[in-house]
Amino acid sequence: MSQQPLTPEEFTARLRAVAADRYHDRHPFNVRMHDGTLTPAEVRRWILNRFHYQRHIPVKDALILAKFDTPALRRAWLRRIQDHDGEKEGDGGIERWLRLGEAAGIDRARLQSGDEVLPGVRLAVDGYVNFCRLRPRLEAVAASLTELSAPSIMRTRIQAFETHYPWIEADGLAYFQNRIGQGSRDSAEALALVLDWARTREEQERAVAALAFKCDVLWSLLDAVEAGGRA
Repeated sequence: MSQQPLTPEEFTARLRAVAADRYHDRHPFNVRMHDGTLTPAEVRRWILNRFHYQRHIPVKDALILAKFDTPALRRAWLRRIQDHDGEKEGDGGIERWLRLGEAAGIDRARLQSGDEVLPGVRLAVDGYVNFCRLRPRLEAVAASLTELSAPSIMRTRIQAFETHYPWIEADGLAYFQNRIGQGSRDSAEALALVLDWARTREEQERAVAALAFKCDVLWSLLDAVEAGGRA
């Protein structure tokens, strides 16, 4: 016998619990970052490798957008691509991440080359992009709900960088500042879609599993970054 669907309140609580309990803010590397104990080389290694994830965000969002069957849904999701790619040259989240790299002493050509991206990071990012390419829209959108925890980690990160890493120019923190508002908006919109689409208990469990998978992607990315300094 199939289980009864969770109520919207119960389902929301399950999703929020996954985002809170498995989000990568608990990863030892992130804890050290926010405690201010990373070396400049470690911070730069994180910026270089995390950029590989950042530059693929509009790619996965384009794959999700292609699954939508109404103009209204496509228009709403298109904004996410514009947030990262910008509406014009020199704008958007990817540009702001390049400026973060420059503020930390990394030439943008070095960032854009991708030559220093670790194999584990490539695998994690490829896994997420392929998940969004191959899975139904419910699971692809549910995986994006790590955004539920994003505003909190961005506030913590800004404070940590300002306090512990003053050698990074303040202008470089614009990416984190922008994501506070964007993350709150995006997570609210995605949560509403997931609540609407996941009507059966099976669909709800698939959505929860998708979010757990995305948490694992972000955790694996940091595993690779942390291990990258041991060679």
